[in-house]
Amino acid sequence: MKILSVLGCTGSIGVSTLDVVERNRDRFSVAALAAGRNAARLAEQIERFRPKLACVADGETADRLQSLLPGGIDVAVRHGASGYEEAAALSGVEMTVSALAGAAGLLPTLAAVEAGKDVALANKEALVMAGGIVMDKVQEKGVRLLPVDSEHSAIFQCLAGNRRADVRRLILTASGGPFRNCSKEELVGKKAADALRHPKWNMGRKITVDSATLMNKGLEVIEAHWLFGVGWDAIDVCIHPQSVVHSLVEYRDGSVIAQMGIPDMRIPIAYALAYPERLANDLPVLDLVAQGVLEFGEPDREAFPCLGLAYRAARSGGTTPAVLNAANEAAVEAFLEGRIGFTDIARIVAQVIDAHVPCPAPSLSDILSADAWGRTAAESSMTDIAERQESHSS
Repeated sequence: MKILSVLGCTGSIGVSTLDVVERNRDRFSVAALAAGRNAARLAEQIERFRPKLACVADGETADRLQSLLPGGIDVAVRHGASGYEEAAALSGVEMTVSALAGAAGLLPTLAAVEAGKDVALANKEALVMAGGIVMDKVQEKGVRLLPVDSEHSAIFQCLAGNRRADVRRLILTASGGPFRNCSKEELVGKKAADALRHPKWNMGRKITVDSATLMNKGLEVIEAHWLFGVGWDAIDVCIHPQSVVHSLVEYRDGSVIAQMGIPDMRIPIAYALAYPERLANDLPVLDLVAQGVLEFGEPDREAFPCLGLAYRAARSGGTTPAVLNAANEAAVEAFLEGRIGFTDIARIVAQVIDAHVPCPAPSLSDILSADAWGRTAAESSMTDIAERQESHSS
């Protein structure tokens, strides 16, 4: 019986993780659950899985959660950053599933590693912001960091049994999102409701917008660099709208190995939870004959500049990736709130990167300071955009 802590349990990855657990009650149990502000869903999960500890974002949500729990349930309720870290590092837990959204996942991921837990990583921001620090700590503690993102899980599987020295290239596939066939001009008027209509994957709001801008793929490039020790020039992205080939590895002899499957996150989640074993499931199988044609193409970097911005931040290094992530999180939130337009996201991120002076060998404190600076700079850029729009309309 493997004992789990699930961070981000009410989000799409967390819900899928708990579905895998429920299908394999003889293999997994849950000792800690951590969520944001969805107290109602968390209360239901606590009733089903009976963890020792639960954590939410703030005291108000903690009070609401307590009021929703029926009598007889013995669970310690925590809130805030310290609560997330306690849940990540809880005694008795063998694996922490790191699926909190955004930069909030960095410190709990590090807390889990520091406590000697294996980590099933769905929070790519931990590596985007502090990849060197996280990977050094993983090596120091001798724990396993197993990728949950479908693309990185695919690469992990394609590398199995092969020498890393023989790798020529990693190829991350991208669905292209809902705007795959849109020109740069057509993207100007796109609203949040348009961006959230992902054609293949059921994901959270923020990551769905990142998929639409291709920023998600850029962040995955940075994550792949740290996970697999491959240089930036050896990590490529191609558009694959069917989302059947989850990623590929090209070797120096010309062989290309791909991992394929239906677009369902429960498959890579189960692989990470049970690694190196593969769990049986009752999900639909991939029928290649019924699937028919598989398409691959180059991303349109002019229409979707966020991908290039991520490569630029990666090559700059130091605190720049943390600033990239912070500016993007702030801009996406503003887009979802209707405060800026879709194409403003890339514009804001570029302006913030342009203004940043990177710290080349950052400490964790430096990275957290850069994250805060990036958010403030993004808000300032948004204010400038709003003032210009108001000036033009008057």
